[in-house]
This record gives sequence, C-alpha cells and structure tokens, in this order.
Amino acid sequence: MHVTVDLRSASPTVFLVEPSDCRSFDVVVHGSGDDEALDQALAGASVGWTEGTDALVTVAAVRRLAAGSVGEGWESDLRAMLDYARSRGWLTEDGQSIRAHVEWQ
Repeated sequence: MHVTVDLRSASPTVFLVEPSDCRSFDVVVHGSGDDEALDQALAGASVGWTEGTDALVTVAAVRRLAAGSVGEGWESDLRAMLDYARSRGWLTEDGQSIRAHVEWQ
C-alpha cells in the first residue's frame, strides 16, 4: 500500500493507493516540494508527520483511508503487517504509527 501525497496543487491531497496490499508500505510524493511541505501535507490531512527523511503514518489514518476499499480479511492482513513492522523497528513504541520510506516522484 502507498500513502500518496500530491503536492501539485495549492491544497495538497493525501490518499491510499493499493490499500489491500499489506506486503508493502511507503509514502509516495508527487510534485515538487521539500520535507517541510510533506510534513505540512501529512499533518494537515491528519495522517502523520515527517521525521528526518522518513514519514510516520498513524495506524488510525491507514484504517480511515482504507475504509470502504478493502475486504473482510484486510484487518487481519494489516495486523500481520504491523507485527512485521514491529519486528523490524518500524513501528513506534506505542504501536500507533508506522515508519515509512518516502519516495519523491
């Protein structure tokens, strides 16, 4: 799944692409900008924030963005993804946010 941030307009948009794919997770940014613009877009959409060159995306935001686009087994797949993220150190200590690589396009 890809948290996609579109910075090409005056009002950036944040949405989820391929929400049913719980085997990958990243933030993809379209448009020009910098880490501060990305941070503002994520915070403005109540999705997360940047930390260094990574993004931290809240689990609640992932669930909210995926709502209505995924099937019954998705929650189980998401839990497996979160367990894997925890084992790799990509989940915050409180389990509320996922660290994601940011890809600028």
